[in-house]
Amino acid sequence: MSAGFATPTRRGVLVGAAALAAASTFPFAAARAQAPGGPRHGLSVFGDLKYGPLFQHFDYVDPAAPAGGRMAFTAPSWAFNQNPQTFNTFNTFILTGDAPPRMEMCFDTLMVRALDEPDAVYGLVAETVEVSGDGSAYIFNLRPEARFHDGSPLSAEDVAFSLTTLKDKGHPAIRQVLTEMAEVQVLSPHRVGIRFTGRQSRKTPLAVTGMPILSKAYYARYDFEGTTLTPPLSSGPYKVGRYEIGRFIEYQQVADWWAKDLPVSRGHFNFKTLRIEFYRNRTAGFEAFKKGATTFREEFTAKTWATEYNFPAVDDGRVIRKDIPDGRPSGGQGWFLNTRRPVFADARVRQALGLVFDFEWTNKSLFFGAYQRTQSFFQNSPMFAEGEPSAEELALLEPFRDELPEAVFGPAVMAPVSDGSGNDRSMLREADQLLRAAGCRRDGTTLLAPDGSPFRFEILSNSPTFERVVLPYAKGLARLGIEASFRVVDPAQYQSRVNTYDFDVVSRRFPLSATLGEEIRQLWGSRSAETPGSTNLSGIRSPAVDALIDSALSAPTRERMVVAARALDRVLRAGYYWVPHWYKPVHTVAMWDLFGSPGDPPAYDFRPELHWWVDPQKAERLGMGG
Repeated sequence: MSAGFATPTRRGVLVGAAALAAASTFPFAAARAQAPGGPRHGLSVFGDLKYGPLFQHFDYVDPAAPAGGRMAFTAPSWAFNQNPQTFNTFNTFILTGDAPPRMEMCFDTLMVRALDEPDAVYGLVAETVEVSGDGSAYIFNLRPEARFHDGSPLSAEDVAFSLTTLKDKGHPAIRQVLTEMAEVQVLSPHRVGIRFTGRQSRKTPLAVTGMPILSKAYYARYDFEGTTLTPPLSSGPYKVGRYEIGRFIEYQQVADWWAKDLPVSRGHFNFKTLRIEFYRNRTAGFEAFKKGATTFREEFTAKTWATEYNFPAVDDGRVIRKDIPDGRPSGGQGWFLNTRRPVFADARVRQALGLVFDFEWTNKSLFFGAYQRTQSFFQNSPMFAEGEPSAEELALLEPFRDELPEAVFGPAVMAPVSDGSGNDRSMLREADQLLRAAGCRRDGTTLLAPDGSPFRFEILSNSPTFERVVLPYAKGLARLGIEASFRVVDPAQYQSRVNTYDFDVVSRRFPLSATLGEEIRQLWGSRSAETPGSTNLSGIRSPAVDALIDSALSAPTRERMVVAARALDRVLRAGYYWVPHWYKPVHTVAMWDLFGSPGDPPAYDFRPELHWWVDPQKAERLGMGG
């Protein structure tokens, strides 16, 4: 705490007269004096902004898009702290409970992302921001017209309350982002200062600007840490409308949303209603789409995409299909091996399990050749490591040579390529040799783990969809004497077990952004390995990984970040913490032909519910204008 800082409340929020008196002595006073170029309308990690202070709207929207109609889609399977099959709370900001997807659209934030830039943010509630020369103190100048949905003003008190409450009591993934936020100070009703420790990553302040702003007065009456089916007071472009638990939720457009005419908002939020349907399995969801109960669908099952879009609405053009380019890093999807379990502690065992998965056969026989093999979390991006490490990468890796496998210092580890037969004996022999080197031995047809127990594990899921992929994999493992079972549990039990790491193997997909942020500490950092609810599913604990994460997050230029990411990629791939799956660099989408769109999506995200619209003429032709 800085000298001259007035006494804070328990969570470090200064309020009222004390805050105003302290403003001249707290480091935020220096933020204004040192701010290069004065107040800014936007921020980016490396300082480059596409849009100037007088921009009128983002290029990827149509500011004249008509408002009205609805989009209905199934719950996405990858959303943060959310269950694609049901929901039981509207509190999306804590670990307990399953919140419905898109609750974030109900809440305003200080700034918002421009989706055609790697990381830039522009002012929403904050009209401008002043930054100290060392990048550790920020003053946000708030728009006085900002309001919650009940008409009450959104003030600096609410911003300060929100950030400190989320840091103290929020979901572990949120708390991780806010770890290096030292203090929040209310400077006036419409000015709030945020000071960081100096240890924050370059992206952390931008991530903080995207945190939801909560009503301090509302949470004086309601418990922030409680699960609840009372929709919270919010201030964003949508609010919770009709819903039935386990069936659907509707978000209703806020007609008098205070920010609808701001440059960051024009052309967005055109649908009067966003309806999300919940189904127990993909088959039921697909049948609902065929009947028009949902109107937009991103297809993630290659067999369905190749063989089942032959129903009448496709044949007569009422439903159209598109491959939409995806320029983002593809992220990592795979079977994550829980190294907290002794059976997966040895990297040679983990490598052997990867050798058994025959991707080439799976892609040809089950996926109709639709996919490419995932090698890395950084696939489809410049951060993907290839070939021998560069001199710059070696400089980051050499201090850890004694603890890292030699493979890190050679050509980047690549997933094995089979003969596509589904029974590649050479790969099975190599897997058997690795298992024996790790201390496993055969007892008849059973493989014994190094501790002498039968080598068996369970692949946990909340959906039967993956069974057709798991069963051939389990058959290959059985040839080595390993018993692998596939278990489907109900959504609540699944989420609870994943949150507490009570599993052997799970399948997940984790998308990454073009500019790395605190989310990678959640994915791979040692501290997150034992933090309930983190995304470090494999339980990675490595000083080298921690150091490379630090290097990537503190990089002064994008080029240096890429170098650090490539070095990190080499270490993760040589650790065999997962059995990587597959990806495709396009979105395969189907929709009832009632939407308008500005064209190709922005390069760094694909969220059609944000800036598509219902075309009135198309909707009338289909009789779907409601």
